[in-house]
Formats: sequence, structure tokens, C-alpha cells
Amino acid sequence: MSTLNPERSRLDALRQEFEHEASFSQVFVVLTVGATLIATLGLLANSPGVVIGAMVVAPWILPLQAMAFEILQGRLPMFLRALRTLLLGVVICVLLSMAVGHLVAFPNFGSEVMNRTSPNLLDLGVALVAGAVAMYAKLRKDAISALAGLAIAVALVPPMCVVGILLASSFWTQAYGALLLFATNLLGIMVGAMASLGTLERVYRKRLFRSRLGLTSLALTLLLLLPLSSSFVRLVNRSRLETKAQQLEATIEQQLRTRTITLGSDPAIDLVGLAVDWQKNPPLIRARVRVTDPNLPTPRQVAEVQAFINRQQAPLRFRLVVQRTAVDLIGPDTAPNPPELEVLPPPALPPLPGAEPREDTNLRSREDGPTTALTSLGRHLPEGVRKRIDLTVQG
Repeated sequence: MSTLNPERSRLDALRQEFEHEASFSQVFVVLTVGATLIATLGLLANSPGVVIGAMVVAPWILPLQAMAFEILQGRLPMFLRALRTLLLGVVICVLLSMAVGHLVAFPNFGSEVMNRTSPNLLDLGVALVAGAVAMYAKLRKDAISALAGLAIAVALVPPMCVVGILLASSFWTQAYGALLLFATNLLGIMVGAMASLGTLERVYRKRLFRSRLGLTSLALTLLLLLPLSSSFVRLVNRSRLETKAQQLEATIEQQLRTRTITLGSDPAIDLVGLAVDWQKNPPLIRARVRVTDPNLPTPRQVAEVQAFINRQQAPLRFRLVVQRTAVDLIGPDTAPNPPELEVLPPPALPPLPGAEPREDTNLRSREDGPTTALTSLGRHLPEGVRKRIDLTVQG
């Protein structure tokens, strides 16, 4: 009997605490108004830090936990009381955010708004875990410090603020997505809290699957799997396509650097970077280069590189444009170092086809001078490269 009395006293105190949290009070209204205004302004300003602050201020998780507790208690009046408190908070939130949205009247919105319009199974998983941990922190006071982090992890106020903002701008489809996110978080937190309460408290364990309200909440959560699964599949497919596009972009850049003379081996052209605009058809490749000759690369060279890319990536076709930036190389002439002072001597050139074997290419080049060596090598180079070598030698 002495063991049961402390347990009963603890449960009675817990019940009284949940009854207090289920009430519609001045504190609840003030915190709801404050969290709504902070979240709405943060969403319009596209400021994640401000939105996080609203998540911490929002008091909605308290009546939601009370709803989960009253479901397992089997007390319908108290459940309806907590539900009324939560719904009144939702109405205040939507009306305030719609009013602010009408006053601001933005033509479009940032990522903080639009990211809350396409929930998926991951959001439901976060809500379930957060609800379970929140109830655990409620029952075990040592873990109470985790409640602020849980409020940030799964938020209720920002999605409803997004609903109000989008309704004010007549974005009906996106508003439905934000409302779906709110329902996902709401049911996920409640089901997770009930599961945690039934697991930790033996007196409620048998009621977990006997409560009609509990089974109804679970059924509604399962119904959310249909729209959330389709969103998750689209997210996975999109991620795969983006990964494939990144790999293809890296392959094209590597091929340009290693297998083309124009953008890979020509010392007058330095390939700085490459980007592909996949929204164009055919996809548009923008190659950014630095050149010492403002006439390079020529349109013919760009066309040949584009043809090379299309051959390598067939049947997919691309369009290549080169954005060139001319640079000037400035510096005084300096006499060469003697051979014995060279830190890293140049490698010996391989014998050219049909050429007679030489004893020492580097030595012959030094003895004959730079003009003779370049002239001998230039016989085997394309005409355009030979002209540039001749100009260099003459200079």
C-alpha cells in the first residue's frame, strides 16, 4: 500500500499538470500571438534564426501533450478541452499571419516559406520521434532541458503561419501543402507521445490499443502515408536526377581538361570553371576561361569542342558557350639559369615519328638555341600553333 500511494500521488500530480496545460489562458494567448508574429515576420524576411526563435516561444506542444495523456486516460471532456485550446491557437495564428501577409503583399516568397509546402515521410518520422521524446522529458524531469530543442525540431506554429501568408496571396496549392505539414506534425507528435506514455507507464500500457480516440489518431496518421509517400518518392527521384547531373557535369569538365587542346592543353587558355544549365533544351554548358590572347578561342574552336562533347555524350546533345576574360602577363625578361642550377630540369621530349634518334634533346636544344629547337618541333604541330610559336620566337 505504501508503494502504491506514492505512485498514485505522482500520477495525480501529472494529471493536474496536464489539466492546467490544456486550459485556454492568458499566457497561452500571449505566447501564441508573440510566436505567430515572430514566425510570420521571420518567414517573410526569409530568416531561419527568427523562425527558430518563434518555435521556442510557441506553447502549442503543451495542449497537444495533454491530448495524448487524456486519450490514454479515457477522459473525453478533458481531451476536448485541450483540443479547443489548440484550435483557438490555430485560428489566432492563421488570422494574424493573413493580416500581416495582406499588409506586406509580397509577390513571391523565399525558401523559408516554400520549404514548408511539400512535407514527406521524413517529416512524419521526425514528428513521431519528437513526440515520444517530449513525453519522456515530461515524465522524467531530468530531461526537461530537451524540450526547447524538440520545439525547434518539429514546429507547429510556422506551418500555420505559412498557411495564412499563402492564403493572403491566394496560393491555394502551396497553402494545402503547409496545412498537410501541420497535420503531419500534429498527429506525429500526438501518436509518438501516446506511445512513449504507454511504454513508460505500465498503468497506461493496456489502454494504448483499447482507446478509440487513440486508434482514431493512429488511423488518421496512417492516412497521411498516402500523400507523404508520394512526396517522398518525388524527393528521392529528384535527388537521383541531381546526383546524375552533377556526375555528368564533372565528367564533361574532366574530358575538356584532359582530352581537348583548346580548353585543356593550350597555354593561352585557362579553363576556370564550368556550369551546366539543365533547364535549357539542349542543356547549356557555360565554360569560363582566362586567355592571354583576346581572340582565343575562336568560334570554330568552340564549335569543334561542342561537337566533341556531343560525340562523347551521345545521344544527349549540349550547347557550349565560352565566357572569356582577357588577362595581360606583365613581367621583365630574365636570363635563364645555367643547367647545373636548375631545380627541376625539363623532361626529355620523346622522339617524333620519322625523326632520327638523338643523343640528348635537351643538350642539343641548349647548344642550338631556342629558335632552332622551336623550329624543329614546330614542323610537327598544327598550323595555328606554329604561327603562335613563330610570333613568340620573332618577339
